[in-house]
Amino acid sequence: MNRLDLISMSYRNLMRRKTRAVLTVLGVVIGTASIVVMLSLGLAMDKSMKESLSSMGSLNIIQVYSSYQWYGDGQQQPGQQVHLDDEAVAAFKKIPGVQAVMAEKHSYLKMVSGRMVAGVPVIGIDPEVMEEFDFKAETGRLLLSSDKNAIVFGKMVAFNFYNPRARGNQGMMPMYFPGDPNQPEPEPPVDLLSGKLMISTDHYFGEPRRSIPELDYNPPEPHEAKGVGILAQSNNEKDYNAYMNLKALEEIIAADQRSTGQRPSRNGQEDQYSSIRVKARDINQVQSIQQQIKDMGYQTSSLSDILESMQKQSRTMMAILGAIGAVSLLVAAIGIANTMMMSIYERTKEIGIIKVLGADISDIQKLFLLEAGMIGLGGGVIGLALSYLTSFGLNKGYAHFARQFSPGGIDAMSIIPPQLAIAAVIFAALIGVVSGYLPARRAMNLSALEAIRNE
Repeated sequence: MNRLDLISMSYRNLMRRKTRAVLTVLGVVIGTASIVVMLSLGLAMDKSMKESLSSMGSLNIIQVYSSYQWYGDGQQQPGQQVHLDDEAVAAFKKIPGVQAVMAEKHSYLKMVSGRMVAGVPVIGIDPEVMEEFDFKAETGRLLLSSDKNAIVFGKMVAFNFYNPRARGNQGMMPMYFPGDPNQPEPEPPVDLLSGKLMISTDHYFGEPRRSIPELDYNPPEPHEAKGVGILAQSNNEKDYNAYMNLKALEEIIAADQRSTGQRPSRNGQEDQYSSIRVKARDINQVQSIQQQIKDMGYQTSSLSDILESMQKQSRTMMAILGAIGAVSLLVAAIGIANTMMMSIYERTKEIGIIKVLGADISDIQKLFLLEAGMIGLGGGVIGLALSYLTSFGLNKGYAHFARQFSPGGIDAMSIIPPQLAIAAVIFAALIGVVSGYLPARRAMNLSALEAIRNE
């Protein structure tokens, strides 16, 4: 028999017992839909975790700190031999897979714009690598290497300014939560890009005289600065920091220290940066780069550390959900095997006649395998359609419900990628073929004479 004859006979045989065939297919439909929907929930959970971490910063960035050791007196002291300096920056750039390196100098400056005052964390960086580290200006521009006292502000910095001379809380901005659709963005109390801006390392700068205690040093002269840009909202620490040229920040700190008679901190680590950021070209290289930096003696942290532990939990959850769905598919496989076995008993005489007429024994096996495969394939296709329908309902219902209580939360509770859809249909068809193997072998091994005599 040729292939078309086998397919035609298999289809007609299934249609003889429509009710039994439909019930068997229904078992495969439920099993396929169960396993696809369960895995789609796990995939959506994994995507949600990644998006949540991405909102905190880039998953490709590694933060590097000095190595610290604990001594018997309980004091935390810097480790020996490793320093965050230009040599460290050069060493990190040589690591394979590193896209960019950015040294950081952290400080806390008092800023005054008119009557408004704010204490702002200021980070000195290299302007040339800002774009590579995902800095984007919403208003104005980013820093240039030629900038001296230019500052780029995070989206939320302007809301930290207040009037210290106002009575009570009149000079304070109301609490504002970015990203909340129920709360419109208020106007910031200061225009940081057009107004005159003065900065100082003196924490009492800009405060009313009555609130300043007697100091045993002369406060440094303030420095004039200029705001050149406001960063786009990132929903991470960038929103609350200000950034300026690293060299300019170091000059301000050094000038204020000379003015007040303070000596630079000397702990055996000259020219030390507060931290260094290292960006990997690919997220899959983060772990290896991070390990190489650790082997140099530095401490590191990255969002990939959190992502790795979260993905382990996600994989465990997906395995549990997949196993629950697989139970339904296992029951369906037993149903297919039972249906095919019953079909053999009912068609024993027919099988004997086919053999006597000279049909190849392998054709009989193929006939039953095709029937079982059709049940699996048909159930898989319908089950996949049911999965998409269920996923659509879950996403429409739950996502709408979640956004009411968690603005900016997950948009999808269930995700069915094309790979999962194709694999589900193939797997269902394969389950059908495997389930029909033993019944097909039994039909192939039946004696022709005994089969014809069977009543």
